Amino acid sequence: MVNKMASLTWSPLLPPLAAPTLCSRLPRRPAAVAFSELHNSQAPQVMESPDDQASPSYPPPPPDFKNPVPRRFYVRGDKWLDMLGCSLALPMRLGTGALVQGYKASWVPEAEFPADCYSTISVAGRKLKETSSLGPRPEKLIEIYEFEGCPFCRKVREIVSILDLDVLFYPCPKDGPTFRPKAIQLGGKQQFPYMVDPNTGVAMYESDEIIKYLEENYGDGKVPVMLSLGLFTTLTEGLAMIVRMGKGTKYTPSKLPEKPLELWAYEASPFCKMVREALVELELPHIYHSTARGSKNRDELFKYAGHFQVPYLEDPNTGVKMFESAEIVEYLQATYALPQA
Repeated sequence: MVNKMASLTWSPLLPPLAAPTLCSRLPRRPAAVAFSELHNSQAPQVMESPDDQASPSYPPPPPDFKNPVPRRFYVRGDKWLDMLGCSLALPMRLGTGALVQGYKASWVPEAEFPADCYSTISVAGRKLKETSSLGPRPEKLIEIYEFEGCPFCRKVREIVSILDLDVLFYPCPKDGPTFRPKAIQLGGKQQFPYMVDPNTGVAMYESDEIIKYLEENYGDGKVPVMLSLGLFTTLTEGLAMIVRMGKGTKYTPSKLPEKPLELWAYEASPFCKMVREALVELELPHIYHSTARGSKNRDELFKYAGHFQVPYLEDPNTGVKMFESAEIVEYLQATYALPQA
């Protein structure tokens, strides 16, 4: 994804704000610097692309690691209950976050369909072409402090998928030692989600305000119906996660990676939810490439990996690139979870 990443930059954690407010304006920051500044590094650098070699100082993948063969819609035998629980959100939220804003579908003759583009289905010599109408694209990665088990955070994640945004997520699980305290230091409140947009200098709380802001700046300005129903929206967001019994909420002791991981996913996918829960519990920062239907990122991933399926994880710390949700979760736990006493 060298070309894609060249147009997006990300930055370190911000300095403390002097006067926390609902929506405040921050100083504009320089372009890309390395995530290693979290470890008090004094040498800023541009984040390496996924094709660059992993840092030689970082441990390799687990000794028994085997990259799984991707299989669409495959559910491993021991994961059926997890998958059913993660799937509850689809009917509860009526598929919100499954389609990009301005989604359109058309049938194109196979001979006219670009070979480097992804199609979900082919029927009678025609392929389904899915497109969308996107607003302005941010030059720098929007940063969001949140956690998986929060209904208000889920609302914001849905609009991220709908607007096809690439976002840097800082997971803030309960008892997490790194990003939850940092978010409180930045904004002055123990409240989530908390968004920082380095493109405009805006930092803000309140899920509804964040959704409105993102729509006005990166969408068509119209908040989707399922995200504009007030208490009903919040209740259905909560019910969508109730079966998971707090997964993606509490911290699991872990090693902080030198660089953020990268995840191709979208909010409505139950497969992606399983991986997001693990990333949050392990407090692993990750660049989230939205891939809802109609997303241009689907074609990008298809070109890059030769296959489209989500979730897809890249770990620049170890060089691992992999599909399959169950195996991704096991990899994350084996690589980053600390041994329990």
